[in-house]
Amino acid sequence: MFERIGNSWRLIKASAAVLWADKELILFPIISAIGVLIVTVTFAFPMILANFFDALLDGKASGLGFIVGFLFYTVQYFVIIFANSALVGAAMIRLRGGDPTVRDGFRIAWEHVTAILGYALISATVGMILRWLSERGKVGGRIAASLLGLGWNLATYLVVPVLVVEGVGPLEGIKRSADLLKRTWGEQIVGNFSVGTVFGLLTVAVIVLSIPIFVLVASADSLALIILTALGLVLTLVLIGLINSTLNGIYIAAVYQYAAEGETGGFFQPELIEGAFRPE
Repeated sequence: MFERIGNSWRLIKASAAVLWADKELILFPIISAIGVLIVTVTFAFPMILANFFDALLDGKASGLGFIVGFLFYTVQYFVIIFANSALVGAAMIRLRGGDPTVRDGFRIAWEHVTAILGYALISATVGMILRWLSERGKVGGRIAASLLGLGWNLATYLVVPVLVVEGVGPLEGIKRSADLLKRTWGEQIVGNFSVGTVFGLLTVAVIVLSIPIFVLVASADSLALIILTALGLVLTLVLIGLINSTLNGIYIAAVYQYAAEGETGGFFQPELIEGAFRPE
């Protein structure tokens, strides 16, 4: 446990070195978050009218409900994948010794927009199936959805860099992602450590530490102070999430470069990338 956290911390420092060299990389998760918020607000009313979520629970979904739900998933995935593609594309430029800009990242993503849209459609289909299994199948369905979701996430771990670097289609990208992981780390593998491990602990620590602060602020009987404290907590959690997303995108780019080219770009020690996965 502690060894895994230590490895994750070293991984964060290596990824942060890339972010420090190109601070503008954090703009991609910001734009992604804004885009997801806009998509959610836009689809909220149509999904309520179509009774999409209620339909998933009782198994009596209408055609309109599935269409609206599928469109929502597709657009949301497209926004996320497009922004991630821009981030990974820019990170790959830095790992290869270049000096990327935000424009470079979005240019790379736009050049592969058709493949990104195709992958978004596939991801939306898988997402709806997993959600249906989770909400309709009770305990067994949730377990099946969890296992299938883990397998899907592992198989598609390197899809984004494959799409933006190799220029293949979404189906070939998924196959290539799985092949790269299998060829580099073996048939049966699981993630050994991740950026999210440390940031998850950091998020919990911030929330726990905020409790006595809120108690102290509440005792001051000042509504304005309570609102400012709550706003500070939200902004802190948002910042943690943005940094987490940025460093994770950088790390995925480094893992791809190692798996596809046998190099780590100078920012990551080879053994750090080699330990990304381990035999299951």
